[in-house]
Amino acid sequence: MGENVPVRCPACRRTHGYAPPVYPCPCGAPVVPPLLRGAPAEPITHRTWTDEWVTVRCGQCGRRDQWPQPELGCPCGTVLRVPVRPVTAVPQQPSPTAGSGPPGPPPASTTSTTGVSTVPAHIPLPRTAAVPRPSFRPVTIRTARDAVTTAALYLRWLGFRDVVQPEDHSGTGTGAGFGVDLRGPGLVAQVDPTTRPTSLRAVECLWLTGLAASATSVSFSLAGYEDRARARADRLRLPLFVMDLTGTPQSVNGAADELVARGA
Repeated sequence: MGENVPVRCPACRRTHGYAPPVYPCPCGAPVVPPLLRGAPAEPITHRTWTDEWVTVRCGQCGRRDQWPQPELGCPCGTVLRVPVRPVTAVPQQPSPTAGSGPPGPPPASTTSTTGVSTVPAHIPLPRTAAVPRPSFRPVTIRTARDAVTTAALYLRWLGFRDVVQPEDHSGTGTGAGFGVDLRGPGLVAQVDPTTRPTSLRAVECLWLTGLAASATSVSFSLAGYEDRARARADRLRLPLFVMDLTGTPQSVNGAADELVARGA
């Protein structure tokens, strides 16, 4: 992972530590998108697949490649776009005139002294049982089908088995207009790859589908959730996840934290 930097959500004003992902350059060197320090993160209210990529130069070979725009899913349901320094910009050198003392430690180690809040929006629940799992290997999301694939892989990583996309899910109530269903024994999941926050009705329909099937309901969204949708999911104990274009789902509420902690 790259250097940890503070990112503030303009919606709820919480500050989170964010480390940009590391990508593999064809030359073999790691490539990290250079975050634009001091620039405010922007809420994503509209997505276009062609505009969700940034050009990053490899510091080893100088090659320029397109990589997913760094994003952060805030627990309040807002998905934030983290600004990246353009490759044409000259990196700013630290000014030696500010202060007479030696430079401070990296931001990642000074979060307790710089005033940056390290308290999460929701307190993760303790693990109820040890669930030994390897690290999740994300899949870069470029299309709606990639989003479904990522959700299926993540559910299998959590321990759900035989997770598949039904050939005909028009009558489930969740796939028709509210995303794409993924099903497995004791599981029904919704993947919303659209550019708008998942609605209250979509969450309620997913919960009813799971209730009728006596299955665990899980929701994934690329654009986050409406406030009413998240509030209802909290009351129903329905796990909510957001996904960025790097393909790494992040829990949004306590039910999702619990699911990650205990597994399927």
